[in-house]
Amino acid sequence: MDNKKIGLVTKAAGSLYTVRDKLSGEACECKIRGKLRLNDGRTTNPLSVGDVVCYEAGAAPVVTALLPRRNYIIRRAANLSKEAHIVAANIDQAFLVVTVDFPRTSMEFIDRFLISAEAYKIPVSLVINKMDLYDEERLQEAAHLAETYSAIGYQTLKISIKVKDDINLIKSLLYNKITLFSGNSGVGKSSLINALNPQLNLRVGEISEFHNKGKHTTTFSEMLEVEAGSYVVDTPGIKGFGLVDINPNELSHYFKEIFAASRTCKFNGCTHVHEPGCAVRQAVESGSVSQSRYISYLKMLEGDEKYRR
Repeated sequence: MDNKKIGLVTKAAGSLYTVRDKLSGEACECKIRGKLRLNDGRTTNPLSVGDVVCYEAGAAPVVTALLPRRNYIIRRAANLSKEAHIVAANIDQAFLVVTVDFPRTSMEFIDRFLISAEAYKIPVSLVINKMDLYDEERLQEAAHLAETYSAIGYQTLKISIKVKDDINLIKSLLYNKITLFSGNSGVGKSSLINALNPQLNLRVGEISEFHNKGKHTTTFSEMLEVEAGSYVVDTPGIKGFGLVDINPNELSHYFKEIFAASRTCKFNGCTHVHEPGCAVRQAVESGSVSQSRYISYLKMLEGDEKYRR
C-alpha cells in the first residue's frame, strides 16, 4: 500500500504538525524530515498552518516535502533579528483584530501588518473589537481609526462579541474562505472565535490591570472550522511586526495612498523624505495622506536601512 499522500497543515505545535489528508480528510500528527528542516534556514518554522505538503503515513508519519505557497504572512521579531517567522500560508484573507484600549493597538503595528499583507496581495479587514467597553473618548478614537483605514480602502469593522448582528456579519465574511486571525495579545481573537462557534471552547485570558496588556492564551497556530467550509487560522498574539523581504525602494508601493500620491512627484525614485517637489509630503500637509501613516512609512524605511547596515 502506498503511504505517500498530500495533506494540509492544520496545526503547528513545536516540532509536531497536524496534517489533514486532502482526499480522506483524516488527520495525523507528523514530524518533518531533517532535510526539509535544514533547507529552511531563514525562518524559525519550516512549515506553517495552511501549508500543503507531501507526507508519508504509517507508524511514524513524516512530512517529506513542502509544495509551493501561493502567499503567506511573514514577520521578523521587533528587534529586527535575522530570524523570521511565517504566521500562516495559503490564506484567502486576513482579519487584523485591534483594540483602542484593553489593550491599545498601535497604528504602527497595524501598518506593519498591512504592508506585509499587501506585499503578497492578501486582503485585510481591520476588526476593531471591544466596542462595548469604551467610554466616549475611546469611541471617538475608534471612529477615527476606522475612518483612517476605510478612507484608504480597507474594510473596517467596529464590533462587540456581545452583539449578535456583529457576529453574524463576521460569519458572512468568513464563508467558504480560509481567514487568518491576527493581532496583539489580549485583543480578543479567541473570544471572537468562541462567539463564532462556541463548541470550539478556546481558552481565553485576562488583561493585566497593571500593564493593560493581554497574556498569551493561544500558544500554537491552528486552523479551525467555524462553520461548514469556513476556516479561521488562530495564532498566538504578537507584540511586534518586523518586515521581511521588502525592498526599501519599493516600500512606498505597499502604502496604497502614498503610492497613489507619488505618481506626481517631481523626481522618479523619490523616497518621499527630503526631495523637492515631493507630492507625498504635500499630500501629508494637505491631509489627504494621514500623518500617522506617513510616520509609519518613515519608521519602516529607517528600520530597514538600519537592518541592512
